[in-house]
Amino acid sequence: MQAPNSEENLVEALGECGIRELSNFDEFLKSLFAVAVSPESDDTLREVALDGVMEFVKLGKGGKFQSMIYQRFLQAIVYSPSGIDVVVETLVSNFFNYIDVRYFTYITLEKLVRTLDSRDIKDTNNTHQDSENKSKLSNLEFAIHKIHYILSHIPPLETKEGQSDYQMWSELGLSSKETDGKQSKEGDQENRPKKSNSDIAKKMKLKFTKAWLSFLRLSLPLDVYKEVLVTLHQIVIPHLSSPIMLCDFLTRSYDVGGVTSVMALSSLYILMTQHGLEYPNFYEKLYALLEPSIFMAKHRAKFFELLDSCLKSPLLPAYLAAAFTKKLSRLSLVVPPSGALVVIAIIHNLLRRHPSINFLVQQQNDETDGDSSRRENENSESVKESDACTDISTAKPGIDMFNSEETNPAKSNAMRSSLWEIDTLRHHYCPAVSRFVASLENDLTVRAKTTEITVKDFSSASYATIFRAEIGRRIKQVPLAFYKASPASLFSESDFPGWSFKLDDSENEESGNGNNGLLTKSVEADEKSTKRQRIEC
Repeated sequence: MQAPNSEENLVEALGECGIRELSNFDEFLKSLFAVAVSPESDDTLREVALDGVMEFVKLGKGGKFQSMIYQRFLQAIVYSPSGIDVVVETLVSNFFNYIDVRYFTYITLEKLVRTLDSRDIKDTNNTHQDSENKSKLSNLEFAIHKIHYILSHIPPLETKEGQSDYQMWSELGLSSKETDGKQSKEGDQENRPKKSNSDIAKKMKLKFTKAWLSFLRLSLPLDVYKEVLVTLHQIVIPHLSSPIMLCDFLTRSYDVGGVTSVMALSSLYILMTQHGLEYPNFYEKLYALLEPSIFMAKHRAKFFELLDSCLKSPLLPAYLAAAFTKKLSRLSLVVPPSGALVVIAIIHNLLRRHPSINFLVQQQNDETDGDSSRRENENSESVKESDACTDISTAKPGIDMFNSEETNPAKSNAMRSSLWEIDTLRHHYCPAVSRFVASLENDLTVRAKTTEITVKDFSSASYATIFRAEIGRRIKQVPLAFYKASPASLFSESDFPGWSFKLDDSENEESGNGNNGLLTKSVEADEKSTKRQRIEC
């Protein structure tokens, strides 16, 4: 009767030993996590703790990846109060080259993102928050910064050369069950690795997509939000399973306006041109971005390149091409010389691509009343749409019909204007601008004799680059302050029509006689003073 009791006691004793060992191991892991994420620990000690944790991840469950330990470790890193430190950088540099580590990193980060209370971030500007809410909010922002840093530094499965690295950190790879099942199947052994690699690639892309979409649903801090928009078209869109799923995020960002729209334009342009996204108000939003401040923005070079690409389609309506051309020409009056060079380059390409708007170059706005009335009779339908503007133009010839304050390009009246602003750039104070504007004098409708200008060569220009280019130029004829004929006036009459800067003959004679009298008196006075000095001596 005592034997069963002894066996039961033995089982209970072994169970207690196992529980005690598990609890001790759990406490040991917590100690390693604390040492690894503590900012007070030495950097070398933190790296040793990181290596120890990753060894447990590798050797757990008989060679299978111990995902539970790894998830707890990443959670300790993300929720630690310290910033992005040596542990995160070491984890990225030493372990993210293994595909199973990347795979479970995506899974863990997706779970962590779901647990974040992102709604608290919207209250960052609330002045009535207490200290606890502010500290909680700062911890959430720290966590979002760390998640973004880890996500953006995970290398893609395929490199730029199209090669893939399927090196595993654990012995059994992503799943031991899938490996056992594949080993039991019959088939060609040479085809198994390719099939396995393709399955891994599909799984990696799926986990990558879920992790990034979950992260983008958060209310991101402003600095993280801008950084995401800048790099989204390079590190996220090419590796998503379905990039069109970003359309809501990108259209909301594009509707914000200002610099945010400029940063979202690159990714939105890729979705429109490569993935069939239809955005009806795209050109209206793009037209609204043409402000003087855009020429001083940080990402202006990429914006002007995309602007030129968006206006490249030959199916663009004439009124839309004319509106962009006229808006850019108006901005050339107030932008720096580097901005004027970009404007001339884009207008050159627009006039060459769209011959239907070349009338803007030769159209005259200073027509007489008879000409304007005759045009009214010929185009009565167009006149009825804008009676007020027509009355102004007939009453005061030379009025520019273009409305620069209008945000809708269809209502800007660009088709009834001309590029008189570009003509003023011929007398620009910067020699580079005045020389470059001469390219618009060619007949751009003959495409065989002209070529498009690469906007990229001018989009990143500045005062410094223009100055260095002017210094490096070889000047054949040095300009000097020399007049072949003595100037008769300070300004030429062509600069100010209707004004005269020459004196009358009677005024010249009076002024001349007066000057001669003064000169003779001063000479006589000088002679008398010299004679007195000689006598005294």
